[in-house]
Amino acid sequence: MSEKWAFLIVLSAAILWGTTGTAQTFIPTTVDPFFVSMLRLAIGGIILLMVLGLMRKLKFADWPWKKTLLTAAFLAVFQYCFFSSVRLTGVAIGTVLSIGSAPVFAGLFESFVLKKPPSRKWMMATVLTIAGCAILFFNKELVVFSPLGAMFAIAAGLLFALYTLNNKRIVEENGALKTVAVVFTISAMMLLPFMFFFESNGILTKTGIFSILYIGVVTTAIGYVLYSVGLKNVTSSSATTIALAEPLTAAILSVVVVGEYLNASGWFGVFMILIGLVILSMKQKHKQAAYELQK
Repeated sequence: MSEKWAFLIVLSAAILWGTTGTAQTFIPTTVDPFFVSMLRLAIGGIILLMVLGLMRKLKFADWPWKKTLLTAAFLAVFQYCFFSSVRLTGVAIGTVLSIGSAPVFAGLFESFVLKKPPSRKWMMATVLTIAGCAILFFNKELVVFSPLGAMFAIAAGLLFALYTLNNKRIVEENGALKTVAVVFTISAMMLLPFMFFFESNGILTKTGIFSILYIGVVTTAIGYVLYSVGLKNVTSSSATTIALAEPLTAAILSVVVVGEYLNASGWFGVFMILIGLVILSMKQKHKQAAYELQK
């Protein structure tokens, strides 16, 4: 698979993730978002295990269970940290700090741990997309800063970067479908004991069931399989930057589907994210390519 196709596959995953917020607007407000996140992991994991069963590929001999448990733990704690940050410091700061810090952490890990420094192109694209996200979200709501909420958000960004890095290694050895199925099922089991501490009244309504099934099957199962497939030919730092297309999609859908208003500065933020993604999709410079070959 070429780098261009891998970019488009990861971008498709981010676009699917971006539809989650719109789908959640059809779930009764009495249902806690953290409860939704637990259900999406469970539904996504179980659906993919069923697919593997039908394909007769439920064989896990020599499976890297230690890596898998660690990756599932990163994903589970990420859910808690992200929703805690949003609850404490609002959607704007919580979202920008979490999804904005993930590419930075991924880039640092690649530079200092894997000894593969990201390209200047990645740096430029990441700065533009993070700035665009900040303009987009800070434009939409009153910002109330909470130091504890900010810490949770940065922790969420770190955990998503660690999830991406570890997930990439498992995918390279065992394939995307199996990896996502196993990681998500275990992650959901880790979160299961906390399920009873969050409000779920209204999830069994017609719109609630339809929405959670869409979120679990389409945005989670299909979305994360696409993300994992793309990781085979895209660096973790680039993948986490491409994932910033998620808030871009969410913003556009909020205007088109939900009927929200986005002013000029908000659309400027959308434009900056698009420019960042376009830069990242451009072909690598020969110098960077030569460096990678030497590695």
